[in-house]
Amino acid sequence: MQGFLNLNKPFDWTSHDCVAKTRKLLHLKRVGHAGTLDPAATGVLPIALGKATRLLQYLPPEKAYKATIRLGVRTTTDDLQGEIIASQPSTGLSLEAVKSALQQFVGKIEQIPPIYSAIQVQGKRLYDLARKGEDVEVPARIVEVFKIEILDWREEEFPELDVAIATGAGTYIRAIARDLGTVLQTGGTLAALSRTQSSGFHLANSMTITDLEAKVQAGTFQPLLPDAALQHLPSITLPATQAQKWCQGQRIPVTFNVLEILRVYHEDGRFLGMGKLVNLDEEQLLIPEMVFEPI
Repeated sequence: MQGFLNLNKPFDWTSHDCVAKTRKLLHLKRVGHAGTLDPAATGVLPIALGKATRLLQYLPPEKAYKATIRLGVRTTTDDLQGEIIASQPSTGLSLEAVKSALQQFVGKIEQIPPIYSAIQVQGKRLYDLARKGEDVEVPARIVEVFKIEILDWREEEFPELDVAIATGAGTYIRAIARDLGTVLQTGGTLAALSRTQSSGFHLANSMTITDLEAKVQAGTFQPLLPDAALQHLPSITLPATQAQKWCQGQRIPVTFNVLEILRVYHEDGRFLGMGKLVNLDEEQLLIPEMVFEPI
């Protein structure tokens, strides 16, 4: 079995839990995922099955979320799973002030990941170091936020803001909640998070663990096609003779308008794998990057 599963990750499961459960249900050794989700988050977790694990690196990086941010509260983990380290009612906070502050988080921004995260520092996960009580300087990095849309605003003792956020890879929504609270001088933490889109997969077309179990028991489960989430990349179709040579590792002379990674297909429509265009001795060549379906 090979292809993708668009899984709707349940609350309180780690991404590894989802991989392990999928591996057990489908009796597969090779199972992987794209874009780790925190245990407290739900939503789209792309799961690669079989040889499709080799395609994870080619998936599009864009992601989208629906988040609830609670203002007036700071926690150790930057979400409600952590210990509260500061709390102050913020009844005087206006929606206009929040809108103005949010503008600072759109575009390419510098972000410090949460101390409780899977980022590695000196070869160790930050959350492992944090649990040991080690004081570690977390390096800032540049991430990109494409859009933040306010969905709802609840003006309470500890105001809550529902937002839709579209981002590039590596963006921590917990860090946005924390930093928004810092800008507003109230403190802030993430109260809820659902990923609505990830790496070309959408929540509306996702499948729960319960759905997966039912389909497996009924013998009706079919993974998504291996190239289902690769449609953002251009493609090239090779005649049968060239396709066979390419699958054997040979470089194929082609004519293409740009040098980039391509989806490669047989003339009969079969997805063969991923190729790379290069210029060599004034000739444009298609080189195998990953042969998915040898002939």
